[in-house]
Amino acid sequence: MPILARGGLKIDFSDDGSGETVVLIHSSVSGNRQWKRLIQELKDRFRVLAPNLYGYGETTPWQEDGTQTLADHVTLIETICDSIHGPIRLVGHSFGGAVALKVAANLGERVSHLALYEPNPFYLLDLDGRAEAFSEAMALHDDVKALGKKGDWMALAERFAEYFSGDGSWVQMPAERQVAFAKLLLPNYYEWDCVQSDVTTVGVFAKLRAKTLLISGANTRLALREIADLFRATCPHWTFVTIPEAGHMAPLTHPDLVNPIVKHFLG
Repeated sequence: MPILARGGLKIDFSDDGSGETVVLIHSSVSGNRQWKRLIQELKDRFRVLAPNLYGYGETTPWQEDGTQTLADHVTLIETICDSIHGPIRLVGHSFGGAVALKVAANLGERVSHLALYEPNPFYLLDLDGRAEAFSEAMALHDDVKALGKKGDWMALAERFAEYFSGDGSWVQMPAERQVAFAKLLLPNYYEWDCVQSDVTTVGVFAKLRAKTLLISGANTRLALREIADLFRATCPHWTFVTIPEAGHMAPLTHPDLVNPIVKHFLG
């Protein structure tokens, strides 16, 4: 995959197809490889760029002496977008969805379409007074920080998988997959600072000029359902789709259900 170097930052990304540009922003504990099937479905019509965020693939890891913010990831994605001419379509899943929202707010009319699958800007729950949902998310945040600080990545991997993939998902995962999953968790330790501390209000996102789609799974956690409900209440001009059979990780586990919706929307 090509690598874009800008100052001290190296960004690892894939570049497929031709036409107007789609930028895919992956979830935590994943990397741009999560988009392999969607890239295959889009590249005949679009140029598809899929960068790796900080610490994934060959992209520069986060420096441990600084607190990470969503603005840092926005800068990374905008570095990729600097060379793009014409409209930009953004797709983001989970943490990548939170990043995509901020990029769309920054780039304004340059972004024509914004497709989100369960974005996780958890701080919005606190700003909107959704205490139970925010408390649920912050309990996971606290466990990530405590277990990550101790270096207990296997215990953290179990906690993370059980929350986002559903109860019982960890024990169903083969042992070699558990080890590989745990190794991907280090970037997430810093990403939680982003989704806890941002202050961009939902009103800013309601004013986005981009045509926006938010997809949710019916089988997901309270905090993620409440974020989707918050956007439904404040952004009625967006398009909302709920997939009954899906959970939070559906872009990876059920691409046959998610990808056709995204492809149709982007077209």
